[in-house]
Parts: sequence; structure tokens; C-alpha cells
Amino acid sequence: MSMELINVAKVFIPFTVAFFLGIFLTPFLTFYLYKYKLWKKEARTAALGGGEATLFYQLHKERETSIPRMGGIIVWVSAAATIILFWFLSNLFPSHITEKLNFLSRNQTWIPLFTLVVASLVGLVDDFLSVFGRGGYIAGGLSLKTRIFIVLLIGGSGAWWFFYKLGISSILIPFWGELSLGFLFIPFFMLVMLALFSGGIIDGIDGLAGGVFAIIFATYGGIAFFLEQIDLAAFCAVVVGGLLAFLWFNIPPARFYMSETGILGLTTTLTVVAFLTGTVVVLPIIAFLLFVAPTSNIIQILSKKLRHGKKIFLIAPIHHHLEALGWPPYKVTMRLWVLSAIFAVIGMTIALIG
Repeated sequence: MSMELINVAKVFIPFTVAFFLGIFLTPFLTFYLYKYKLWKKEARTAALGGGEATLFYQLHKERETSIPRMGGIIVWVSAAATIILFWFLSNLFPSHITEKLNFLSRNQTWIPLFTLVVASLVGLVDDFLSVFGRGGYIAGGLSLKTRIFIVLLIGGSGAWWFFYKLGISSILIPFWGELSLGFLFIPFFMLVMLALFSGGIIDGIDGLAGGVFAIIFATYGGIAFFLEQIDLAAFCAVVVGGLLAFLWFNIPPARFYMSETGILGLTTTLTVVAFLTGTVVVLPIIAFLLFVAPTSNIIQILSKKLRHGKKIFLIAPIHHHLEALGWPPYKVTMRLWVLSAIFAVIGMTIALIG
């Protein structure tokens, strides 16, 4: 068998295992989520930036208080379990095949796996606090300042590993070349992770976040494959497998929401993957919607502050604005999936030919 076929198998076999493992685990998870009513007890009533979230409350009050959170567990557990499974098989039953299929490696998958698990566990804590809290924008979860601090802490740890362990201190500018940042690489890494974390507000309509993240990680899996980072490509593939398993049950009407245990893990891990592939400059294109959503929030807040309460959008972020305009949620989701795929292809093209 040629090396190309072996590499393809190394990516697609774990992807398939992660998907079916997620499908298998979901009934057990949903049983407990519904048994213990792990959803918010009150819908959000306060808008980010002040004021009442009246339109949001009208659109989402019933589903926010009847659909469980923590669906993101399916994504990171199925991905992490698949990685560990293939590592375990290569050690318990050493052979040419099992060793080739093992993609847990120090230079490509250790740090993204560590980031995924640690950040997802922090998000899980926030979800539990949110479920048992009451009312408001935070609804009992970790405060925004606390979550920002945690993201920066994770980002700082990742940046330290890149800078001191991997010796990376520059970024690649397409069609130009490498730009050395020196020690500034560390705060730059942390800011990128924080910016991506803010894009987590995309998790607001059935199926939207799952589809968008699946497209983004699939794109980075393709980039890693073309760059011959096969272990990293396989890592992205198992994340996509977990996301598709989640999406199977999150397509309208959603059985559960991804919530912070999914969002925190995925956004921080995506940062690591972007830096490992050296394509962080095109990240705002590939992950276009993860940057547009928080930007629409910022525009809304600034407008209310500077224009005496006047708003640009009916509701921010922008996907809720489209809902408020009368678009059915499924139409918002599918059109933003299409838009996400288009920008992902553009970004991938620039990354590979630049």
C-alpha cells in the first residue's frame, strides 16, 4: 500500500470511529441530561452592554428553559477517546498497521489534545454553574472576567509551549513570507485565542455552531494534510467526527445545546491548530463567522453607547438579527453554513498557494 493511501486511512478511519462513537454515546448522555433537567431555569433577560433583551427573550424563552446544555461533551469525549483508543491499540497490539494509525505525537497532537480536554472541562464547570444559577446574562455561570482570565491562562500556556518547546516565534504572511515577532509571539497568541473565544456566541441557533465548527476543522484538516502534518490532520478529523455526531442530534429541533463545554474547548483548540499549521493569518477568513458574530456585538454596543441607545441590529449577534427579521432559524443556519464553507475554501486556497 502506498504512503498516500496509508495517510488517507490514518485520517478517515479515526474520523469514522469518532463519529460512530459519538452516535453511540449520545443516548446515554441525553438520558441523564433530561433526567436531571440540565437546562437553564430562566431564559436570558439582560442584553450584553446593558438594557433588556426583549426580542431575544421572546424568540428563545421556551427552548432555553427546556433544552439541555452540555451537548459539547459528545464532541470532545468522542474525539479524545478515539485518539486514546488508537494509541492504546498501537501499544497493546504493536504491528505495522496499529503503529501507522496511532496519531498521538509530541510535535503535532499533544498540545491540541491537552487544550481540548482542559478547556472543555473548564467549560463543563461553567455549564453546571449556569444550569443551577438563575437569570441574567451570565445566568449563574462563571463570570465573563473569570472566563477571559482562564482563556488567557490557557493561551499563555500554549504560547509558552510554542515559543520555548517548539521554537516558534514567527507567523507566515501569505505571498510575503515569515514575520518574526520574537517575544511578542506570546501575547499575540493569547489575543488570537481570546478573539476566537469571543466567537463562541455563534452557539445560539439549532445546528449553527456544530456545522460552522465542522466546516472550519475540516478545512484545517485539509490544510494539515497538504502540509504533510498527517497526525494533526487526523486530530482535526476526529474533532469533525465528534462534531458531526453532535450535529446529528442538534439539527432542528435540537436535542441539546453545545454550550460552554463545547465552545471553550473548540475555540481554544482551533487557535492551537491554526498556529501549528502556520496559517493563523488566514484564520479570520477560514473562521469568518467566528469573527463576524462578536464584531456585530461590538458594533451594537458602541452604537448604543455613542448614539444614545440607538441600535444597528434588532438583536446582536447578527444571526439573531436575521431571526428577528423573520428568517426561520433553519434558514439562518443553512445559509450561514453555506457562507462559512465559501470563506473556508477561500482561506484554504490562500493558505496553500500563498
